[in-house]
Amino acid sequence: MNKHIRGGKRLAGATTLLIATGLFSSCESTEAFGVVSMHQYDEAVASAKQSQTDLFDIDTNYRQLQLDYADLQAQMRDEGMRQLSVNLTDAAYDKLNELEGQLSQLNGPMKDVEKFELSGGYLYMIQDRLLFESGKADLGPDGTKALMEISKEIAAQPHGTIWVRGHTDSDPVKKPATLERFPHGNLQLSAARAVAVGAMLVDSKSIKSSSVRVMGFGPHEPVATNDTAGNKRMNRRVEIYVSNPEG
Repeated sequence: MNKHIRGGKRLAGATTLLIATGLFSSCESTEAFGVVSMHQYDEAVASAKQSQTDLFDIDTNYRQLQLDYADLQAQMRDEGMRQLSVNLTDAAYDKLNELEGQLSQLNGPMKDVEKFELSGGYLYMIQDRLLFESGKADLGPDGTKALMEISKEIAAQPHGTIWVRGHTDSDPVKKPATLERFPHGNLQLSAARAVAVGAMLVDSKSIKSSSVRVMGFGPHEPVATNDTAGNKRMNRRVEIYVSNPEG
């Protein structure tokens, strides 16, 4: 009986020792695990802060590049307009500016197509509503028909250089579909319309391509103030200036 009791005590003591040892080991592992996790957490926080700093720097650089790109695009457009403009003689500019001054004083609405005689040639002024849908540069059937008639009239008599000039009103381009096609707004839209009209004159087979010059002015050469719907309609136009033959 005493043997069994003493044996039981030894077994109980051994079991208690094993449990205590296990608990001690478990505490050591937990403590070690806690130290490692905190270290990893500190590293993660530091890495996240660095990533945020890097991202901010990248975003700042990207925005600056966007601004630089916009400035460069503006310079390119200005230079392109300057190169196009030098081809138009000072005398022709004077005549067109004089005509536009007269137009600004006209009373009553203009027709879809108006023809004006000038000392150095003549000019067709065509309202955009006849040629194009709003915000587009694709010629419609009515505009194509009108241009075919104009090309025949021009070809019927000797002529010099033909200047096709696109103009818009001052309202900025806002429609997403129009901006997608003409991201540079009215200037690009007016140039595309001038190209469409010039190409149609050449495609009519009546006029040589070497005689045609095209340029877009956007809203920068209005014939009226952009303060009423009627005035804006006058400013949305394409001009075809036909100079007299040289000599």
